[in-house]
Amino acid sequence: MGAAPFFPPAPGPRGERHRRREIWTRRRSDRGYAARGEVMNAMGDADAVVLVEELRKRYPRGVIALDGISFAVAPGETFALLGPNGAGKSTAVRILATLTRADAGRARVAGHDVAREAGRVRAAIGYVAQATGTDKEATGRENLVLQGRLYHMPGPRIRERASQLIQWLDLGGAADRLTRGYSGGMRRRLDVAMGLVHEPRVLFLDEPTTGLDPESRSALWRDLQRLKARTGLTILLTTHYLEEADEAADRVAIVDHGRIVAMGTPAELKAQIRGDAVVLDLVPAQAPGARDLVAALPGVRDVTLEGRTLRCRVAEGARMLPQLITALDRAGLSVLSAAVRRPSLDDVYLHHTGHAFLSGAPEAVGP
Repeated sequence: MGAAPFFPPAPGPRGERHRRREIWTRRRSDRGYAARGEVMNAMGDADAVVLVEELRKRYPRGVIALDGISFAVAPGETFALLGPNGAGKSTAVRILATLTRADAGRARVAGHDVAREAGRVRAAIGYVAQATGTDKEATGRENLVLQGRLYHMPGPRIRERASQLIQWLDLGGAADRLTRGYSGGMRRRLDVAMGLVHEPRVLFLDEPTTGLDPESRSALWRDLQRLKARTGLTILLTTHYLEEADEAADRVAIVDHGRIVAMGTPAELKAQIRGDAVVLDLVPAQAPGARDLVAALPGVRDVTLEGRTLRCRVAEGARMLPQLITALDRAGLSVLSAAVRRPSLDDVYLHHTGHAFLSGAPEAVGP
């Protein structure tokens, strides 16, 4: 099933805990803040539920999906891998969910090595893929019951758990209807419920809100945050929505071309960027000249031009914007629109990669 595939639970105790120190790699490179081999004890005595060390993955024709990423996720944390299409986010999650193997590096989930203890990892995780995995000819409740049977859960517990998730994820009015009539947001909530039937310690969400309208996206995250508060669930999500990572995640790792270029809380990441961003929409033919003029003005830094959009940073955007427009006007250069913004994750991405964040469609993954 696409949303929560059948992973037969391994025998033996679930949730075996292994105490170990977190492995983090933090080294400045020409592309920014990257994770690389340095040992730190960032979480003190708490065990990382997800621990990734130098994962590498190359697909056919030399496509590098992962280029040595490292990160750790604390119990109960919502951790986001944020990046545009093709950044490597989905590949990382597929490795952690034991759906593909890394070429190099190590990863542990819930204390188990994803390569050597795949069965135990599968028993400890829920996985919601980009594509829905529901049976459209079954009701929502029937989908949940089937998922529980695949995990060999006792019948009474399956029915109890299905009713519990239907209530928690606000599916009560539709639980006994065929899912082919579900809205996109309702179907996505059912996908999440299917990933949670067997009470996993970690939930992997791969682009969970792609294709949803803003209202459905907000409703899904409201349900997830409520569920997380009830259960202490650990969530690792991939997303190409900047605002989703900013609002929903406790910590964010920004991924670009298979590397982590920045990592921290949204507030920490935005605090790295000083001043305000000024965004100018220009006449295309005049854009190169405008870039050169703006770059030469005192107090202006980090000038970039992509197409007709010029971005720069200044200490006080409200004070500098009229001066920028006046200077361009005197040079015979037109400004079609202008905006001043406080630092955002888009600015963090631009700062570390040298190019603007283009969300695009969810990334394709290899076999």
